[in-house]
Amino acid sequence: MNPILVMTTSNDRNELESIARKLVEKRLAACCQILGPMESIYRWKEEVETATEWMCTIKTRQELYKQVETLIRELHSYEVPEIIAAPISEGFEGYFQWLKEST
Repeated sequence: MNPILVMTTSNDRNELESIARKLVEKRLAACCQILGPMESIYRWKEEVETATEWMCTIKTRQELYKQVETLIRELHSYEVPEIIAAPISEGFEGYFQWLKEST
């Protein structure tokens, strides 16, 4: 099993809650956490913007990434949502076993 951490952000906490619930219900994620609020500073359409956003962290398996991305894109209101993934190289084996059983 190849565990990964997927992250996405939104200016709508309720939107992230909906995405997180669907991911867990469909067994595409073992766990999602919503963090924030936080301030994001970014370039969009040649302007520097500032927004209050929340971040959703998603614990899943590499082999489920494309399905996770597809669901996020279907439910997300942003034109270009942040959807990034990073491998989890180390961790508690008991947690990894739970992650595998939950997805």
